[in-house]
Amino acid sequence: CILVVVQAACQDATVTQELLKEGFHREMLVKVQFGAVGEDTGGCTVTARTRLPPGIYVDPYELASLQQHNFTKAVLIPDGIDVEAPEYLATDLLVLLYMEPDSGCSRCFRGALPVHGRYHRPAEEREDALVVLKNPEILLCCCDSLLSAECWKPDEVEAPCSGKNDDPCQWYSVTQKPASEELILQVPVGLRQHSSLVCVVTLLATVLCCSLILAAVCRYGHFS
Repeated sequence: CILVVVQAACQDATVTQELLKEGFHREMLVKVQFGAVGEDTGGCTVTARTRLPPGIYVDPYELASLQQHNFTKAVLIPDGIDVEAPEYLATDLLVLLYMEPDSGCSRCFRGALPVHGRYHRPAEEREDALVVLKNPEILLCCCDSLLSAECWKPDEVEAPCSGKNDDPCQWYSVTQKPASEELILQVPVGLRQHSSLVCVVTLLATVLCCSLILAAVCRYGHFS
C-alpha cells in the first residue's frame, strides 16, 4: 500500500480535476489534498472513483501498456470496452484511478489517465458536442489500521488495494469538497448539412485510391 497519513478527526479532502491536451485524445489529471494532520490512522491507498459518460472512454490496451511500465494504475468497470463504438451506442464507464504521493506537497496525491472522445451524431448547428465530467469520489483502502466510523464510511467497491490482481479489500469514502466545477469536454462533430458533400468526397477518394492500387498491381504485379 501507499503510505498516507490522514486524520481520524473528520476532515475534508480538496479535489481538483483537469483535462490536459486538445482534441479527441486528452489526459485527465486528478489531484487530492488532505487537511491538517490529526490522529494517525496508518497507511492507506488513495484512489479516485470517477464515472465517465458515453462520450468519453479509456482505451484498455493503452492502459495495459502504461501499467506494464508503471506509468499509471487503474481499474476499469467493465473491463471490456468497445473503443470503436460511437457515443450513442456506448455506455458509462467506471474508473478507479490509483493515486501517487505528490512530491511537492506532503498530504497531496495525484493521478493521470489518458482518455479519448467518441464520435457523436452530426449536429444541426453546433460544431462540437459537450461531454460533462463529474467530480471524482475519493476512496481510501487501509491495510493495517481501522478508520474512525464517525468520519469514514465503508464503500462497496470490488477492487484490490494495490491495483493488481489480488483479492478485493475494504474501501472507505472520504468527505470531500471539489475545488472546481464539473469539467466540460468539447468534442468536434460534423454538421448535417455537410453530409452530402462528405459522402461525395469520400466516394471519389475511395474510387481514386482503388484505381491507383489496381494500376500499381497491373503494372508491377507478377502473374503466373
